[in-house]
Amino acid sequence: MKELFDNVSNDCSKLVTKSYSTSFSLAVNMLSPKIRADIYNIYGFVRFADEIVDTFHNYNKEELLSHFERDYHLSKAQGISLNPILNSFQQTVNRYNIPEDMVQAFLKSMKADLHKTEYQTKEEYDEYIYGSADVVGLMCLKVFVDGDENKYNELKDAAMRLGSAFQKVNFLRDLKDDFELLNRSYFPNVDLGQLNAISKQLIIDEIEADFDYAYTHGILKLPVEAKFGVYMAYRYYRRLLKKLKAVPSEKIMDTRIRISDPMKINLLARSYVKYKLNII
Repeated sequence: MKELFDNVSNDCSKLVTKSYSTSFSLAVNMLSPKIRADIYNIYGFVRFADEIVDTFHNYNKEELLSHFERDYHLSKAQGISLNPILNSFQQTVNRYNIPEDMVQAFLKSMKADLHKTEYQTKEEYDEYIYGSADVVGLMCLKVFVDGDENKYNELKDAAMRLGSAFQKVNFLRDLKDDFELLNRSYFPNVDLGQLNAISKQLIIDEIEADFDYAYTHGILKLPVEAKFGVYMAYRYYRRLLKKLKAVPSEKIMDTRIRISDPMKINLLARSYVKYKLNII
């Protein structure tokens, strides 16, 4: 019975999310139960692709990613894959009519990570951000609005800005690993080897502008099934950014920023109070 296999596949995507990101998993758990599995399924797909290009150094990454993409296309065409992550993702893609160009834009950015080490222009940078983060926000939005195209069109810019903000925070947090281990420099016209206070502040200003737009024009207008979970992810990343702001530019490469478990619980409790009081 395929239903049992589909349930097992969904459980695998949930396990991937919990194993790789306790913070994101906590936020997903605050979503309505009827949409949690689909967000786990999206995360499982993008996590596996990202792991291929960022982690599997002793293997042929290009071949692995090519096989992953080929198997995705087969799963979408056939409605099944023996890879449980792809099987669960194709269910979500087909259920919510997630456009193929979103998936292809994401895979294009992942392929860029195989060989591109520096982004010298804003156009290159924006294209990479769109594929690696913005479209993930758009995929999730497709789930949140459940076929309401008017709502999707109203919120899509905010979903992209929130995805961008999350990705840029990750770039700042992971500067050391990206620059020293993976030889990547995402921020255009910034010398990461000698990051100064002005350059750092410009990056932070850009991220804060994305966050402000996403909150006002997106999070506050989300369907009730999604609002609290997305707000939790937003609060978590804003706290990360606050901690990054406090680190001097000359030390940011040597500092690993994280949010402690007690702080995560504190954020959850305070966010829940605001949500129940209809402050958000």
